[in-house]
Amino acid sequence: VQLQASGGGLVQAGGSLRLSCAATGIIVSIDYMGWYRQAPGKQRELVALITSGGNTNYADSVKGRFTISRDNAKNTVYLQMNSLKPEDTAVYYCNTRGTYYSGSPSPFDSWGQGTQVTVSS
Repeated sequence: VQLQASGGGLVQAGGSLRLSCAATGIIVSIDYMGWYRQAPGKQRELVALITSGGNTNYADSVKGRFTISRDNAKNTVYLQMNSLKPEDTAVYYCNTRGTYYSGSPSPFDSWGQGTQVTVSS
């Protein structure tokens, strides 16, 4: 299963961006889809995730500003980022786990290629 992320860019503080990530392949089911980020010199951290049932989880630092959503029919996850701050600057990665078909149902855990988000002050 491959993930293709898009939507990053440069924005001023207080602005908004929307990230998208589409999963392709013979997907049987998806357990969850999520976004992580990694700033220079820091560890990768969870930003938000959404389960197959629609339950969401957010990092404290983004609660109230970011919204994760998904289109199950398109196997796509979105991250709407509002009120962006310079500290949100990082490479954002999408991640998804589930089951795909490759002769027989098999688990997968895939990562996207990363998209840069830069917030200027």
